[in-house]
Amino acid sequence: MAAILSGTDAGMTGALDNCTLVVPSIGRPSLDVLLDALAGASGPRPAELVVVDDRLTGAPLRPDRAGLPPVRVVRTGGGGPARARNLGWRVARTEWIAFLDDDVVPDPDWYERLAADLAALPADVAGTQGRVRVPLPAGRRPTDWERGTAGLATSSWITADLAYRRAALAAVGGFDERFPRAFREDSDLALRVMDTGAGLTRGERWITHPVRPVDRWVSARVQAGNADDVLMRRLHGPDWRARADAAVGRRPRHLAVTGAALAALGLAVAGRPRAAALAALGWAAGTAEFAWARVAPGPRTRHEVTTMALTSAVIPPLATWHFLRGAVQHRDVPAWRGLPDLVLFDRDGTLVHDVPYNGDPALVRPVDGAREALDALRARGVRIGLVTNQSGVGRGLITRAQADAVNARVAELLGPFDTVQVCPHAPEDGCDCRKPAPGMVKAACAELDVAPARCVLIGDIAADVQAAAAAGAAGILVPTPVTRPEEVTAAAHRAPTLAEAVDDVLAGAW
Repeated sequence: MAAILSGTDAGMTGALDNCTLVVPSIGRPSLDVLLDALAGASGPRPAELVVVDDRLTGAPLRPDRAGLPPVRVVRTGGGGPARARNLGWRVARTEWIAFLDDDVVPDPDWYERLAADLAALPADVAGTQGRVRVPLPAGRRPTDWERGTAGLATSSWITADLAYRRAALAAVGGFDERFPRAFREDSDLALRVMDTGAGLTRGERWITHPVRPVDRWVSARVQAGNADDVLMRRLHGPDWRARADAAVGRRPRHLAVTGAALAALGLAVAGRPRAAALAALGWAAGTAEFAWARVAPGPRTRHEVTTMALTSAVIPPLATWHFLRGAVQHRDVPAWRGLPDLVLFDRDGTLVHDVPYNGDPALVRPVDGAREALDALRARGVRIGLVTNQSGVGRGLITRAQADAVNARVAELLGPFDTVQVCPHAPEDGCDCRKPAPGMVKAACAELDVAPARCVLIGDIAADVQAAAAAGAAGILVPTPVTRPEEVTAAAHRAPTLAEAVDDVLAGAW
């Protein structure tokens, strides 16, 4: 590796020039430790550092310090780790997205080794995972929590340090936001990426993942992850653990222990004391076995033994409850689609009130809720564009400069667009850009390097949704009084208002 690092400096620098580093955070003190390590590390810097503030409230995070890449802070409003990572990669515009958790410490040569890892990857590899060390205490055996954290060192596809091609994330819709915790959402993403035929590999860069201090009940709280395991099974089948390299847990034994406890209670209420005593004995034996399995490899201090005894009694019923809750909650789940990469809007009748052949910016009036709807998409990192037929230019009724001035006024009132596509032709010109032809949709996707299948077009007439379908995009019709009844009937997806159409997009219904 030393030869690689010394011999390909230009290539490595180029690799990080096309990489964005994304760090989701809830403002823990460990973020400062991470940022200090990144600021002091050697080697080339990524194009940008995006810190995603995933808190509901609080003063903005201020990660500025000398030595960091250019920093941008974006906020989710408390959407959880999957949504935070999705926002981070969606606002980025580089080929590679490198994720770090806010409680890790990268090695001093992390930038250099990340650059070397990326530069060495063939085109059919979609991601590269860093290597993790978990320091355990010297001079004593690790606690149950410390041993659990140490398992990160051998885990596969964890986003504590994982870089993905942005195109690979876009192709599968990013992280599945139905995983509410920092648990299984990274394994789910890896399986979906590999299902596309892309490969994942391990790099040579290293991070340290310290064991964070916790209270004695943390092992009980993490049993909520049993519901996420149910979701994994629903999405990826019964062999998902083998494919994700995930350890097999104790859930069958937890079910048996919980069943024994319930049987003991039921039999006692039914007036069958001897049978109840046998069931209670089975519960006690199962609980004792579980507690000893956790105590034996540990330090066996009074605090640890007490903690293991208490939590070993409550974990089996909690694990069973969350498993059953997940079985109900996730009994019917579709494949994750995520948000589109691009939402295109028709102009007249959709974003602004229709003024036929308008060449006067002063006549532009947005429809109700238009600015809020577009801002909702921007807040989630979704790019937006304008696609508008302007046959008045081709007919000589207005000039192209007037049409552009009206578009500029629309952007002034509704916020900037990532792409603006105008067809200046008359209907009889036979162009391939005038809707319902797909030209403008394809041009917008090509300009922003978006696959048409990850694009939505929202408009008010059949020509809009037909243009979307012809380009391979999704279409949503928002009828107005000028929309013909047969157009409404024919539309596969329609919404009563612009705001509701955008709500559908944000809910994944597109």
